[in-house]
Amino acid sequence: MVQIHPRRLDLITLAMTVAVLAGSAPRAAAQGGPTESFLNQQQAARRAIWDQIDDELSPAQAADFDYGGSYTFHLFVYDDGVQSSRTFRRNDLRLWSRVVLDEGAHEFFARVRLSYLDFNTGDSYDGNDDDWDGPNLERGFYRFDLRKALRAAGRDSLDWNLQLKLGRDLTKFGTGLALWQVLDQANVQLTAAGFEWTALVAQTVGSQLDIDRSRPLDRSRRAFFGGQVRYLGWEQHRPFAYALWQSDHNRETFPTPLQQFDYDSYYLGIGSEGELIDRLRYGAEFVYEGGKSYGNRRAFRRDDIHAWAFDAQLEYLFDHPTQPKASFEYLFASGDDDRYASPTNAIGGNRFDRTDRSFNAFGYRDTGLAFAPVISNLHMWRAGASFYPFAGDRRLDRLELGTNWFLYWKNHHEGAVSDPTANRRSGYLGWEMDYYANWQITNDLSWTVRGGLFFPGDSFADESTRPFVLTGINWSF
Repeated sequence: MVQIHPRRLDLITLAMTVAVLAGSAPRAAAQGGPTESFLNQQQAARRAIWDQIDDELSPAQAADFDYGGSYTFHLFVYDDGVQSSRTFRRNDLRLWSRVVLDEGAHEFFARVRLSYLDFNTGDSYDGNDDDWDGPNLERGFYRFDLRKALRAAGRDSLDWNLQLKLGRDLTKFGTGLALWQVLDQANVQLTAAGFEWTALVAQTVGSQLDIDRSRPLDRSRRAFFGGQVRYLGWEQHRPFAYALWQSDHNRETFPTPLQQFDYDSYYLGIGSEGELIDRLRYGAEFVYEGGKSYGNRRAFRRDDIHAWAFDAQLEYLFDHPTQPKASFEYLFASGDDDRYASPTNAIGGNRFDRTDRSFNAFGYRDTGLAFAPVISNLHMWRAGASFYPFAGDRRLDRLELGTNWFLYWKNHHEGAVSDPTANRRSGYLGWEMDYYANWQITNDLSWTVRGGLFFPGDSFADESTRPFVLTGINWSF
């Protein structure tokens, strides 16, 4: 008999207020879209929601038939140096359903999102002050588990397992430095003899923004294929290695004279995750990027990509009722001193030689609330801490307080970073301090408030402090 269990999702969602100084907005207006920092901040908000949903929908908790939804409200108020204030509101309605058959052998999942986007009059980048977005399929996939299928059929359990996933879902290789995206995919995972083998064939979701913002596109068209192996034989360490290829199939909506845009790349990664000692977790990943790209005003000959990136993280969990934890991270992504206007775009990209050393991938990292740079031509150091100060209090025991502090530096001081207002030939980008509070008020209602200050360094002609404040509320049903 089918069991019906409407779950209450407890999602912590973000609503943002951003300050971006002069220089970012003119570029955004010219492209008809928001700045890179604005997009990265929205991406951070979406990932906070996705992480919570994934935790709530773990297979161990799955009913035979399950459904639910949530409503979230995002508020953006920011000064970009062109207008003293822009105001943007985003309303998201998510509805999801899940069917699990044969004791978890077959799983069907779908989540749909409908959004209403609303700028104050005259505040939008493209003249469209309000619009509906969707309904869009945010996630939707079928998953098959061979071991569970045999168990449901009454057969002996295997000492190895095969899992297949077809559809749209979040995909991560390694720790996510090179690839951490929602993709339309076929994903096969084999677990045997202490190893986990993954094979991936996928393509981008068409509505996603492309990594080259200078390119005239109506939708994103990139294909991925690759494989990863992870060793499971050690209790406290999970080393991995992978190879990933990305093929550019984008088609420009109109030609750009004497400029081609194709960016075909591959990534070779190695790293590990685990626990060094009791309560001290770690993650480390190194990625080499190769391939072919087009530089600025290049149409007949392509450049060779030789780039790399590295990330290392430590997190210590203290043994205390308030659950305090402290973390440290170092992130590096190579840059190119020939890229004078953008570390990622073809226009304004590599100029004088035929070697493109700017790292350009499809992963994700938290790079701060106010500055939020793209992971390219960048050194970043982060130190953070958080705790639950009212542990034991029935009303406030799910209130979390935390902070993150960032220091930014260029790899090549003459090269570009994603913020075009960093227009001086200096390596010092600046530093930032962020603070946040997340409160799960009830099982169905959550609230968050966050604030940050970015202090621009010598790379910026205007070193005025950039504030960031956000607040938001989420209701689940």
